[in-house]
Amino acid sequence: MKLGAFSVSLSVKDIHISKSFYENLGFQVFGGDITQGWLILKNENCVIGLFQGMFEKNMLTFNPGWNENAENLDSFTDIRDIQKQLIANGIKMLTKANEGTEGPAHFIIEDPDGNQILLDQHR
Repeated sequence: MKLGAFSVSLSVKDIHISKSFYENLGFQVFGGDITQGWLILKNENCVIGLFQGMFEKNMLTFNPGWNENAENLDSFTDIRDIQKQLIANGIKMLTKANEGTEGPAHFIIEDPDGNQILLDQHR
C-alpha cells in the first residue's frame, strides 16, 4: 500500500500569525490561498498545511499519487483500494471515499488515540 506524500495539517486560529511563525522556522509558502484560509508550507522535505476554520483537530495527511513536491508519482495505490484494504483490516472510517468513482477523493480515519488521519487523493 503506497500512501503518497506525508504532511501535517494544522488547524490554526489565525493563519497570518501561524504563517509568520512557521516562516521564522524556515518554512516557505509552497501552495494554497491565504484568502481562502489555507496554505501549504515546506522546509526541505517537511510539509505542513495551515488551515483556518476548516476542521477542528490537527491531522496527519497522506496524498496518494503525489510526492512531497505535489508531483505525480508513476505508480501509486488508488485511495479506494487503500480504503477497501483498511476496512478489511477492521479500520473504522469516519468518512468514506465513494468507491463508485475515479480520480480525486478522500477519507478520514482515526488512530486508537483519537488522532485523525486524512487520505486525500488529488488525481
